[in-house]
Amino acid sequence: MNSRSTGPRTPRPAATSRRTRGRALLRVRRLLLRVVAGAAVGALAGLGVAQTAAPASAAGTADATSSAVTVSGRGEFEDLRFTVGQTTHLTSQAITVSWSGGTPTTFAGTSFNTDFVQIMQCWGDDDGTVPSNPGPARTQCQYGASPTTDRGSWPGNDYDDTRKVFYSADPANYGQDNRYGAANPNAPGEVPFKSVDGTVITSGTQNNAFFNRNTTNEVDFARTGADGTGKEYFEVQTANEAPHLGCGLPVTANGGTKPRSCWLVIVPQGHLDLDGEPYADHSQVNAGSPVSSTNWQNRVAIPLGFNSVGTNCALGAKERATTGSELAADAMTSWQAALCPTGTVYGYTELGEPDTRARLTSDGSSGLAFTTRALGADAGTTAPSDPTVYAPVALSGTVIGFTVERRPKAGAPDSVRRLAGTKVESVDLTPRLVAKLLTESYRNSPWGAVLGDNTATGYGWARTNPAGLASDPEFISLNPEFADLSVSETPSTDTDLITSLGHSDSARALWQWILADKDARGFLAGDADDWGTQVNPYYSTTASRNPTGIAFDPASSDDYPKSDPWCTIPPGTDATIKQCMTDFHPYVEDMHSGALHTRRADTLWKSSWDALANPPAFKSPGPQTVGSRFVITVTDAASAARYGLQTARLRNTAGKFVGPAAASLTAASDGATGTGAPEITPATAAAEGAYPLAQLVYAAVRPAGIDTAARKDYAALLRYAAGDGQTSGADPGLLPAGYAPLPAALRSKATEAADALVHYTAPSSTPSGGSDSSGGSNGGTTGGSESAGSDGSDGGAGGTGTGGSTGGDGGSAAAGGGSGATPSAGASTKPSAAASYDGGKAVQTTALGTTPDDPANSLRYAVPVGAALGAAAGIGAPFAGGGRLRLPLRVPLPGGRGVTVPAFTLPEWLRKRLPSGRS
Repeated sequence: MNSRSTGPRTPRPAATSRRTRGRALLRVRRLLLRVVAGAAVGALAGLGVAQTAAPASAAGTADATSSAVTVSGRGEFEDLRFTVGQTTHLTSQAITVSWSGGTPTTFAGTSFNTDFVQIMQCWGDDDGTVPSNPGPARTQCQYGASPTTDRGSWPGNDYDDTRKVFYSADPANYGQDNRYGAANPNAPGEVPFKSVDGTVITSGTQNNAFFNRNTTNEVDFARTGADGTGKEYFEVQTANEAPHLGCGLPVTANGGTKPRSCWLVIVPQGHLDLDGEPYADHSQVNAGSPVSSTNWQNRVAIPLGFNSVGTNCALGAKERATTGSELAADAMTSWQAALCPTGTVYGYTELGEPDTRARLTSDGSSGLAFTTRALGADAGTTAPSDPTVYAPVALSGTVIGFTVERRPKAGAPDSVRRLAGTKVESVDLTPRLVAKLLTESYRNSPWGAVLGDNTATGYGWARTNPAGLASDPEFISLNPEFADLSVSETPSTDTDLITSLGHSDSARALWQWILADKDARGFLAGDADDWGTQVNPYYSTTASRNPTGIAFDPASSDDYPKSDPWCTIPPGTDATIKQCMTDFHPYVEDMHSGALHTRRADTLWKSSWDALANPPAFKSPGPQTVGSRFVITVTDAASAARYGLQTARLRNTAGKFVGPAAASLTAASDGATGTGAPEITPATAAAEGAYPLAQLVYAAVRPAGIDTAARKDYAALLRYAAGDGQTSGADPGLLPAGYAPLPAALRSKATEAADALVHYTAPSSTPSGGSDSSGGSNGGTTGGSESAGSDGSDGGAGGTGTGGSTGGDGGSAAAGGGSGATPSAGASTKPSAAASYDGGKAVQTTALGTTPDDPANSLRYAVPVGAALGAAAGIGAPFAGGGRLRLPLRVPLPGGRGVTVPAFTLPEWLRKRLPSGRS
């Protein structure tokens, strides 16, 4: 039987010697551990500091305004100066074309007569016709798709707005052209159109297989104002929208590949006829197509550089799916291109946020989803029991965008008449005015319900209501210039908003903003406004006033219902079929589409009856007539910025009219409330400068449903989105216009969420808190994520939903806490801040085996100095009251980043020399 001695025991000399050597080796081991760990921490911290510091040079970051170009006219137009606002890093978007030094446009009735501007987009090399101003061949320009029928109100004469020309060997007369139409000099010929694929259209160019009235981006008539200036927003089209131009497609030449460049061509039309004499016919437009050889001599061409179109990612690369909010679409599209070289393709599928949340709630393996609300926030839903990581990635908003041109009333003052045809840059809207538009409450919205003295049964409410927004006394009281302006009284102008089909958080936010206003709530309930305007009863929130007997419930609405069942044969037609409210006010696919159609001034209403069609049907007349366009839409700030839409200033909770600028979006984000994914609501966006429809977009992931590799890939996306992805610019990889860069605190929360994904460990059957590597009670939750802020917060914007927390203001799990998960080296490869294509610095990443040049400043020493200081700290830790160094060690870094030093072992030769059990 073994027994334990209770008295002192003297060890043998040999044993004492071995124990002394063992203790010495143990001290050496601990010292080496501290030196290596301290050096690693110091080096990685130095790297983190260097990466979070401002770059030494911003030369690689493209600014869209830096590519503006100003050129001069020639001949009779030598005093004209044209400025194009952006000429590089283009995608499908609008750019400004402005000019000065011109002669004011004259009119022949409603038609343009003299001194106007025509604009088009072209492809190809210099045609050599204007040596002082290289430009493309006229056969390679998208122009001439004016209406083929119903031209009664169109301001052209079928020559200036088409490719039709008359032949003359000497075009210094009315002959116009020295090449085309020679087969029959007495009849018009056509300037052919040649596609980038070599196909040539020689006839029927006005409605050809490549482009037509509904798809062309040409500007047939642009007005020069009384002060000699003018301005147009020109829709630039890539190969996606205009494959026949091919702009932005990769082209290989001289051993290199870059996106195909194209041209913006401006053709000024003056007061001289084609024979050089003053144009004397004041009954029609100055004759002559801009692509005739005579007018082409006056053309001004500006090269356009495009971002690459199509996939920029290697074929066969693994793809990580993302889905959700359209508010993230433009940002995600930009980030995708910069992240491709990391070896991971991040796909994106647009989906309404309510449907996105439902999908992620039911299937945690679906990946990363973009949302503005937490799972379980929707009525009747419950958050999943396992953790959900939320990372703020974008700050944008919903806007009311518009294209409105001034159309003076008869008898308007000269000061107003001089502005005829120019664009209105800003309007102010209240919640009640927007409610009138969304509820189809203007007289002309149910088209034909009120005709003269005849009023359809049930539509007496409409008889005394304003025809549309522009004639609403409430609107005029806020926007007095409209007292002298008019619009075409149809349902396709100012009676409704172009809205998208489906459920979205943008629609929900808009209704919440309306309901936050006392006047708007009263209007919906059935109270007339101060001028007697009443709500369309089909939208009344009072059941007894609603013809359906059921109260409309905007508080639960996240879409744009068209509740009025009105149908009729449109007035002024001999149609044999009826149109209903969804015909008068068609939906669009999404907010981006709404912005594009508003830029084109195309309401999509098929208003023209074609009795000769088989079967007879309504057809679209195309965009509204230039000079009197009036289209308004609900869209997102990024799409509005992309297509150059003017945006309304909306009245916020503080009673101020505020537009969607970066500062107002940021001011609204300060009022976000809630746990997990704090929301911006009209009530919380209470600062005077806050935009009421600002929205924070979160990337939501349920880490328990995806594997380690997917978590690492999504973490890399979040780190990029919170880093270089918040730098505003036109380059791929940067933050597009329409977004405000996230405040520093929200960026930190995004990186904390990325850390939580990488360090997530699934719950085990062993109770947590017992060992050094199980997560313990110092940081992680029983949900399995290394997360909770040390200040005990609920996680804030970087937190989780039910089941866990990924960090609040306290940040990541710091030293002494956290799970035992060890991140793989290189979990995030960080693209260069100067990521760009075409004319910019190529994307450089460690994934490609290349790195950016070292910054020429003291930050180059951050890593070695950090290593030395870290080693010294490791040695000195015991003397500072320290104890055993616990690994893995989590160290927070500036800018919200963090680094984990993993547990490691000593070399085998050293471990063998240690006493038994001390490895």
